[in-house]
Amino acid sequence: MQKFLERLRAAFFFILILAMMALCCIDLMKIQIVDGEEYLEKAKTTRTATQVITSPRGEIVDRNGNEIVSNKTGFNVVIEKAFFPSDKQEMNRIILDTVRILQKDGVSWIDTLPITAEQPYEYLEARDSDIVKLRKNIGVQHYATAADCLAAMYELYEIDSSYTEREKRIIAGIRYEMIIRSFSLSNRYTFAEDIPMDTVVHMKEASYVLDGVDIVEEAIRIYAAGDVAPHLIGTVGAISAEEYAENKDKGYALNDVIGKSGIEKAMESLLRGGKGTRTLELLNGAVVSDTVTEEAKPGNTVQLTIDSAYQRDVQEILENHILWLNNQTSTKAKGMDANAGAIVVLDAKSGALLAAATSPTYNINDYLTDYASVVNGENAPLTNRATHGLYRPGSTFKTVTATAALNEGFIDRNSTVVCNKVYTYWDDYKPKCTGWHGRINVVTAIEKSCNIFFYEVGRAMGIDMIADYASQYGLAEDLGFETGGEKGRIATPDSLQALHMEWNAGLVVQAAIGQSETGVTPLQMAVQACTIANRGVRYKPYIVDSIHTYNMESLVSKTQPVVAHTIPDKTGETFELVIQGMKQAAAFVPYSYPAQKDYYTPYLLTDLPKEAAIKTGTPQATTAEDTSSAFIGFYPVDDPEIAFSGFVEHGEYSKFMIRQIIEAYYDKNYVPAKPVTASPDEILSGKITGDASETTVTSISE
Repeated sequence: MQKFLERLRAAFFFILILAMMALCCIDLMKIQIVDGEEYLEKAKTTRTATQVITSPRGEIVDRNGNEIVSNKTGFNVVIEKAFFPSDKQEMNRIILDTVRILQKDGVSWIDTLPITAEQPYEYLEARDSDIVKLRKNIGVQHYATAADCLAAMYELYEIDSSYTEREKRIIAGIRYEMIIRSFSLSNRYTFAEDIPMDTVVHMKEASYVLDGVDIVEEAIRIYAAGDVAPHLIGTVGAISAEEYAENKDKGYALNDVIGKSGIEKAMESLLRGGKGTRTLELLNGAVVSDTVTEEAKPGNTVQLTIDSAYQRDVQEILENHILWLNNQTSTKAKGMDANAGAIVVLDAKSGALLAAATSPTYNINDYLTDYASVVNGENAPLTNRATHGLYRPGSTFKTVTATAALNEGFIDRNSTVVCNKVYTYWDDYKPKCTGWHGRINVVTAIEKSCNIFFYEVGRAMGIDMIADYASQYGLAEDLGFETGGEKGRIATPDSLQALHMEWNAGLVVQAAIGQSETGVTPLQMAVQACTIANRGVRYKPYIVDSIHTYNMESLVSKTQPVVAHTIPDKTGETFELVIQGMKQAAAFVPYSYPAQKDYYTPYLLTDLPKEAAIKTGTPQATTAEDTSSAFIGFYPVDDPEIAFSGFVEHGEYSKFMIRQIIEAYYDKNYVPAKPVTASPDEILSGKITGDASETTVTSISE
């Protein structure tokens, strides 16, 4: 009986086990066969990522719609994080294989690592902030050398010794670039830009071994007229860490480009456009769908007030004049050390900028392709002298002093001062004039540029009134120009104190004639001329004419002239008297005219169709011998259309350019006169070399 029970118990457990196994098999079959697909889907890892689509940057055109800056469709090499391997060794291989293809085709790639490309490794000059950031990013001490940094990067990025030293440096530079550009699923990495079609083909052929590397068509910035006002147009570039910190809340990413200078910077918010969005769906790390969820919006087109052809003419007029000064042959030649200068031309009816030449200049395309040559060019070609050059205005400032003296009742049309060449008010300080002018009034004093007259009225008024009227004219003021400009200063006790210089009473008379430590820009001088032309109405200068949608399909906004200030004419004839003096200065005829008419007729202002008004100056730099040459003016007098200014550093006879500036404005086919080797004395005597009809000289009076 006992054995029977044991067998029964064993059979029970055996049957129970069989039943449990059957149930397990049934469940397993259900999981694998019946519900297999459902569980397989649950086992898969899915996720989505968004990617930014860059928008075409808005174009920049001149007043006639001619392209200055535009875009072209080009091919860029990019790396997509979603398809790029995570293994560091494989990353390095793909990077180097990509570089080899580019090298073979002579194409450069992006590498901003602040370390030289070849041994012995050194930090690059003028990259201090980037060097500090590099050391921090790779975790080395603040005193680490360039070689120390690279050694740390080789270890960090697992760049092994199987590569040559040059190959290791290349890989390290690109791997680091990926980090500072926030390479991720959302931010693809741009490896090389605007590659030729041959390279596109070669990259495509090798794509099967270059996981994540792709060729994309994108809008590429091109400077179709890189020689047209490059200082004002400006450039774009990779966003810096500082710029990113300031703009990240505006939707900028670390791999964005941003306006760096000029209009590109000033109009950044309008030129930039709106980014689009791509949504990627990934399944187990593989992309299964790619959808554009938001289209990119192109930036707006900025239309400028300048005329490209006129800008080029004015630039050539300035450069020709400096070239002529440098190559005079006479022993009496002046201004042969001229090395730089600027000309500004404004629309007298609105303050719109028509031309702004600065010499030396450069081409933006050269700046982008050979930065070192441009930045190291002679006489600082990157300096925009038209808006940022600070100069003593010299006798052009006498129009300011005259306005103040007339308006405030210190003089009237009949007031006179006797000029005997030396100003004798002080016993121990006797500044001089350029000649003996006898008894003269304000009109003649402006015409002859008599220092003695303006010494006397300037001393009588005092520096505060002189500075006040200078400010009303826009001198030493922020003009609100779109691309900025130096504010400058008027020589006053406060401004000299800021320069750690002492003020004395004698400096009042020097300030009255635009000397001492007064420093203004050619743009401010042109605004001064424009204000006189408008009888005291000062317009705010501007360069942006209008904003349009991309490709100029429709108008977004139009700039309207703005009156920045009005100088009241308290006498009813203040400005007419100043203008009369400027008209007489423009009407000066050399003593030998018309006997030598053929030699300087192209530069006289007397036989223009209408009257001109000008004032010239010969400001001193450090010594009486170290002088420059300046002018302001407008044309025509009765109904002014253009106002202008010019300055030639260490030069002479700048007014020789005025007629050309006027004629080039009215004649669209104007060809600036070519310089010849001659001096004013040789011109007047008929002894010149070259074609007399092409000389750039005229009268020799200030």
